[in-house]
Amino acid sequence: MCPALAAVLLALGGCGKDQPARFQPPPGAPTGKETLHQPAKLTSVESAQKDALGRPLRVSCESCHSLRETKPMPSRPEELKEFHQGLQFRHGELACTSCHQASQPRSLHLATGEPLPMTEVVTLCAQCHGPQYRDFKAGAHGGMTGHWDLSRGDRTRNNCVSCHDPHTPKYAGGHPVMPPRNPSTQGGLDTKEAQGHE
Repeated sequence: MCPALAAVLLALGGCGKDQPARFQPPPGAPTGKETLHQPAKLTSVESAQKDALGRPLRVSCESCHSLRETKPMPSRPEELKEFHQGLQFRHGELACTSCHQASQPRSLHLATGEPLPMTEVVTLCAQCHGPQYRDFKAGAHGGMTGHWDLSRGDRTRNNCVSCHDPHTPKYAGGHPVMPPRNPSTQGGLDTKEAQGHE
């Protein structure tokens, strides 16, 4: 390409590209509201039935617990004889009653004994997981949807149990959707040909 043509194309195509971006106006008054996501698992359990999309149908805890006499909470999940059998529990040295009220298993309690509804799980978790709660309040742990700047709109914060199973809270992590590709086999070269081009 001739230098004169390159200069013309650069002048036409790059015009204004070197200008600094304008900053957005500073946040105004926070008019949006923040809500905390309430996952269905706080008030329901999965059933063996599936919906039209193949997802497990959920059944409200009240469906069974309102029809039965409440039994005292066991110390360990292995003691469950009728419902919730097979529950995996790996949460330190805690017992079921460390978080659940012994006489009302559908509600929680703080270390002081003060009862908490099941939907207040973030308050419960904050007692032992202070650094994570500090980061959660600052927006650095847990994630959210919506607007960071509440002057621009609402936002919904994730709950602890949106990502963590309270009975087995260690984050399981994830795996890539597609396995990594071997670069030596890309573009039609087999391994021997690729080695010959190194």
